Amino acid sequence: MYFLGFDLGSSSVKACILDADTGQAVASAFYPEKEMTIASPQTGFAEQQPEAWWENACLASQEVIRQSGIDPASVGAIGISYQMHGLVVVDKDLNVLRPSIIWCDSRAVDTGNKAMDSLGADLVLPRLLNSPGNFTASKLGWVKQHEPGVYAQVHKFMLPGDYLAARMSGEVVTTPSGLSEGIFWDFVKGQPADFLMEYFGFSPELLPTVMPTFAEQGQLTESAAQALGLKAGTPITYRAGDQPNNAFSLNVLEPGEVAATAGTSGVVYGVSDQIKFDPKSRVNTFLHVNPLTEAARYGVLLCVNGTGSLNGWLRNTLMQGSVSYPEMNELAAQAPVGSDGLLCLPFGNGAERMLENQDPGAQFKGLQFSRHNRTHWTRAAQEGIVFALYYGMEIMETVGVSLKNIRAGEANMFLSPLFRETFANVSGATVELYNTDGAQGAARAAGFGLGYYKTRAEAFVGLAAVKTIAPDQQQVEATKAAYQNWKQALLS
Repeated sequence: MYFLGFDLGSSSVKACILDADTGQAVASAFYPEKEMTIASPQTGFAEQQPEAWWENACLASQEVIRQSGIDPASVGAIGISYQMHGLVVVDKDLNVLRPSIIWCDSRAVDTGNKAMDSLGADLVLPRLLNSPGNFTASKLGWVKQHEPGVYAQVHKFMLPGDYLAARMSGEVVTTPSGLSEGIFWDFVKGQPADFLMEYFGFSPELLPTVMPTFAEQGQLTESAAQALGLKAGTPITYRAGDQPNNAFSLNVLEPGEVAATAGTSGVVYGVSDQIKFDPKSRVNTFLHVNPLTEAARYGVLLCVNGTGSLNGWLRNTLMQGSVSYPEMNELAAQAPVGSDGLLCLPFGNGAERMLENQDPGAQFKGLQFSRHNRTHWTRAAQEGIVFALYYGMEIMETVGVSLKNIRAGEANMFLSPLFRETFANVSGATVELYNTDGAQGAARAAGFGLGYYKTRAEAFVGLAAVKTIAPDQQQVEATKAAYQNWKQALLS
């Protein structure tokens, strides 16, 4: 038997076929080859076409079936991971009414802040664990206020993964974890947050059907199966936002375990068994995904919007594509720790929750024309990303998340030796890199949702650490000093 996982990102849709018994990926593919377009019709806006997600999912699915050579009927279940916090609205025929307002879109900040002020922190924070901020609920509120003609046609709102699953099954379904990431979940009542729905004037009928994270949530229709190259009736048995799913893919399920990723955005995600929140909502608490316990698990998430996107901007704009990413890593390693005083504040991809929903834009500080060259630019960028993540990690520790050991996939920015070594040196944590990614994690989770896996050991066979990076004591002091200089620049 095989499981098929999809990872719907903002750059591409990736698919992976996983052998159920060995835990090994037998084929992987992603589409498009170039990054998907993110439209920005106004400053602070970020939109994508959901139809493009579906088209790329179909191409990736067809390709992994072709690569693997397996019988499509041997795919036992499908799992879906997806970019968090996005909004998709559809009519009664499941036609998309407007482009998706995705995770890094900043337009709804004022909408969320107004909700927080009107309802009061004493009501909101204990029940939602976060300010409505710039999350999905506030984005729907923005549509209601600014696009009433669109809103009048809305039959259901969905998260990006809900939309992908709906195209597969024809059923509009979501999960408690998904609703928590959209700030639609009441942690006190353990149900959708009716008081927030009432505040915004949302009808309860707009909610998708709520299903468990690990369970059959629909089956492929004939038309969807044909488009994907699969068998009709194949069940969808899992969906989760990309960061809970990334943690799952790294076997990060229990309190004290921490996952990190550094793709388009950078995230550190720690698991807790306690309901705690940051009063300023700089880091955010959501329902975690864990099929092995009925006890609630919570994921505390910090996000820096621009990590790989900053690195890509340097390569494609400043260096005009003249060097590869591995060559950029080599250039960065030639500059000293601290980049000879050049500092990068990597906040150029929308409002940053870690900065209380401010959008300061990215900055390079301390540039000296006679001293700094592209080795310093590339190192300052990588150090700036790590330092921004560590600034958020200091906040995470105030809500009880321990950061002694951090797991990540060997991918994206963690492919850079300098990046991962700086991460270990500034945090003091051991960094373990694993042979997995979000699509593999979604495939494994589909096995749990189907009931094929019963234990942690069964589900994570084949998962292995490929590199372990401990702090280099000869570099720790200089790295921490560079971080303090960076932090002073941030706060000044």
